[in-house]
Amino acid sequence: MQNKYLEEFKKDQLRKCQLKQLGILEVIDGICRRHGIEYWLDGGSLLGAVRHGGFIPWDDDIDIAMRLEDVKRFCEVAPKELGEGLMLQTRKTEPDTKEPIIKVRDLNSFYVEGGDNFAATYQKGVYVDIFPFIPYPTLPRKTVRFLTRGISRSRAILSKPHRYSIRAVAEFFYFNAKFALCRTVWALLCLFRSRGEYMSNTLNNNGYGIMHRTDSIFPLGKIEFEGKEFPAPANPDAYLTDLYKNYMEIPPEDKRVIHSVFIMSELIKEK
Repeated sequence: MQNKYLEEFKKDQLRKCQLKQLGILEVIDGICRRHGIEYWLDGGSLLGAVRHGGFIPWDDDIDIAMRLEDVKRFCEVAPKELGEGLMLQTRKTEPDTKEPIIKVRDLNSFYVEGGDNFAATYQKGVYVDIFPFIPYPTLPRKTVRFLTRGISRSRAILSKPHRYSIRAVAEFFYFNAKFALCRTVWALLCLFRSRGEYMSNTLNNNGYGIMHRTDSIFPLGKIEFEGKEFPAPANPDAYLTDLYKNYMEIPPEDKRVIHSVFIMSELIKEK
């Protein structure tokens, strides 16, 4: 049963959450400009920029992407430059975080997702997601989808806490074997097939097997998002078609849902 009071509260908080995320993005943008780090709007944020000129009206996060080497550079400089009230969240800074996704979190907010673990101590504020991109070997999309799905699904299952049972033991051996096999095949393909024509998310984060032509990303362009200009792929149409197919089609009303379970855009009023 849906709680109408909670849903109304989330709707009331949504725009405040979006504006806070926009502020985080502007801080990230400033750091990247100062250090010559390239990034671009990704996923639903790029879709929102193209289709709505900003956030998708019911969206409650921001996605950006960087090449893996740029992500590493960002992780080196960001902790010193994010400023008070923001933090870089990675598996190194908070080992019990639930996902292998790098985030910049706002500490004066509270954002709950379906998979969040309240027993864990990782920060749960409003955030911007940063997805690392790597070169892919030139392969049929079906092959890429099979391998990346096997790797990402296996990793997700193996990283979940398990209670001892016959099923848990069977899953452990099966998905460890599947993970090792898919990673080995991928590594061999990277050795013997040319790389550079395609790019996409690191394998752990690519359960759908998406890949983009590198020339649809670089050289980066600009796009308006919430009245400001941010970096975008060179060919947003090709990029979004890879992600969503018919991306300009507005989903039916019952699919326009806020992803979070709970949003509190501000914990303490700042003076």
